[in-house]
Amino acid sequence: MDKSTISERYQLIQDDICHALERLDGRASFVEEPWTREGGGGGRTRVIQGGSVIEKGGVNFSAVHGELPEAIKRAFQVNEQNFFATGVSIVLHPVNPFVPIIHMNIRYFELNDRVRWFGGGIDLTPHYVNREEAADFHRQLKAICDRYHATFYPEFKAHADRYFYIKHRQETRGIGGIFYDRLTPEKTSLTWEAIFDFSCALGNGFVPIYTGLVEPNRHHSFSDNQKQWQYLRRGRYVEFNLVYDAGTKFGLETNGRIESILMSLPPHAGWTYDFKPEPGSAEAETLSWLKPGIDWLEP
Repeated sequence: MDKSTISERYQLIQDDICHALERLDGRASFVEEPWTREGGGGGRTRVIQGGSVIEKGGVNFSAVHGELPEAIKRAFQVNEQNFFATGVSIVLHPVNPFVPIIHMNIRYFELNDRVRWFGGGIDLTPHYVNREEAADFHRQLKAICDRYHATFYPEFKAHADRYFYIKHRQETRGIGGIFYDRLTPEKTSLTWEAIFDFSCALGNGFVPIYTGLVEPNRHHSFSDNQKQWQYLRRGRYVEFNLVYDAGTKFGLETNGRIESILMSLPPHAGWTYDFKPEPGSAEAETLSWLKPGIDWLEP
């Protein structure tokens, strides 16, 4: 297994996901824009807009290399000069407020034969939290994790709770999921091949997971007030991505393509001053679930 093998497999995963999402949406198609990075490498940005299900979404692939910026050296605590990074990143913003926002990325980073790792994760941001759907989402992630290591789901779920936390709002971005970083054989007792297989299994699990969330909700009726609430939740999503997201920071620090980096942002979002939901409302209930440490698998 080498970096070209990883990169080629990730491109196939991008292809499979894009084809499946076009079938799921039924109306819109992805537009592809190949790009090259000054300094080394490039990628394929694919964006879908104005669909029957997806208002705006992106499924991006990149494989970049070159000199590591000083800020990244300090963050990673390394002295290496050159790097290689490849991955697939997905964000989908749906039309219907009862269909959740979803994010996934799988990635590989390499400095040399001794310093390399896999990272990634998937998390869900419902505008309205449905307890049963949240539990099913986490059950599917646990099933993928359990095929590889008994500790993966509890560790990665806890990591997601910590990572996808909007400190200045004191709320999680959504209901979490799994998030992992710097995964190596030394940390897992797995081979590099098994870790790569886990990364691909997560990528291949994306379509069935999201399809199961879309189909029951894509025709759910909604009011203008519920649409406005969706915009507010999207606003929180924007705040996290611009203030805290490590992928956004890495892309900017390594002189990545700005349109690809910011494809995660929704087409429309809202910020209402000091919004307070009505006590007992569905909006208030959703806010009550946005906290770390919830055991979604608990009956």
